[in-house]
Amino acid sequence: MAAPDWLALLSPLPAGAQPQRKLVATPEMVANGTDGPIAGWYNLIVHLSEPEYGLRNVHLTLDVEGTLLAGGDHVMFVRETTPDGMEATLTEHHSVGGRFESDGSFRGTHWISILDTKPGEDEGETRSAEHRPPTDEEIAALRVIAAEVMRRAAS
Repeated sequence: MAAPDWLALLSPLPAGAQPQRKLVATPEMVANGTDGPIAGWYNLIVHLSEPEYGLRNVHLTLDVEGTLLAGGDHVMFVRETTPDGMEATLTEHHSVGGRFESDGSFRGTHWISILDTKPGEDEGETRSAEHRPPTDEEIAALRVIAAEVMRRAAS
């Protein structure tokens, strides 16, 4: 079995993927009236997973009026692991994310990092981490994904 097409940074989402909606503020903040400037803000999150190959998360943050404030696409690939699972696992992480500004610009970062995780550890050791500003094409692709997630959340 090959990795699914959607398990690629900034690729189209599969037809059945539905976003989850979660408030930015905690339930306690809402109940106590301490959610202040983030009152009504919410996240739209799409979780996709193919355990043999990796996972993908698309995460958007919108204000109370539904204005897109921030967003990102994150993909994690399993690069190598031993068959017995007793040795380190290398994972490669790709992401593009940042803020959507009111003037229409995007301020974000494209990251590629490789982690080495030993059995029984929750967090790995970084082998390499590279970052750069996203290209205009990457920003355009993220905007297309954001619009699709928002469309699906509204239906």
